[in-house]
Amino acid sequence: MPSKSKKTRASGRFGARYGKRVRDKFADVESKQRVKQKCPFCSKLGVKRKAKGIWNCARCGKTFASNTYYLN
Repeated sequence: MPSKSKKTRASGRFGARYGKRVRDKFADVESKQRVKQKCPFCSKLGVKRKAKGIWNCARCGKTFASNTYYLN
């Protein structure tokens, strides 16, 4: 039995289900939303996603609503 490759990234937990394209798109979105983003108020890295569309900056303490998965 072959071992799992690292190419699967976060979508490897779905195994062979849902199709390759869907799992690749999901892995891209999930990897972007997990990193710290640049704050639009203090322009420093420190914004993390709290919930769907709700963001919080650890530096300046602002909580704001914006895009669902990642800030542009």
